[in-house]
Amino acid sequence: MEKIAIGMSLVARVALLLACAGLILMTVFISAQVFMRYVLNSSLVWSEPAAVILMGWFIFLGASVGIREGYHLSFDVLLYFLPESAKNWLFSISDIIVTAFGFGMFWYGGQLMLSAWDVTLPSLGISGAFDFLPLVGGGALVMLFSLERLARRAAGLPTSRFGDVVEE
Repeated sequence: MEKIAIGMSLVARVALLLACAGLILMTVFISAQVFMRYVLNSSLVWSEPAAVILMGWFIFLGASVGIREGYHLSFDVLLYFLPESAKNWLFSISDIIVTAFGFGMFWYGGQLMLSAWDVTLPSLGISGAFDFLPLVGGGALVMLFSLERLARRAAGLPTSRFGDVVEE
């Protein structure tokens, strides 16, 4: 289990670094577009669609890491009054639902990606499938990290919730 945790930690760090790089690159693209349009009276036709694709990547990569780290949205008021065993059951139910949601992102995103495969994005000259690739990749990571949380809980290991620290 320890080697799996180290591998998952590495995947999460790479995903977070890619999300940060995507955010920076998107900012550069949009800044260049604003400069070109308002200073040079020209336009970069590829900057906006490229920025939107990058935004999809950093949103879904960051969200999946947030799930692994326990930062996703939750309604915790009831949990303060329940015994630890009941909390673990509710956490597990939550992780199962999040896993199912990740599967839906992966499955239906994959169908959207395949349906857009033969469409070419005119400003970028690439397949329209690239628009939906972040949804597929993010869904896969959401599933992976949610399953990791379930496995850690089943093994009695902490899962980064309510002050638990995941030792890596």
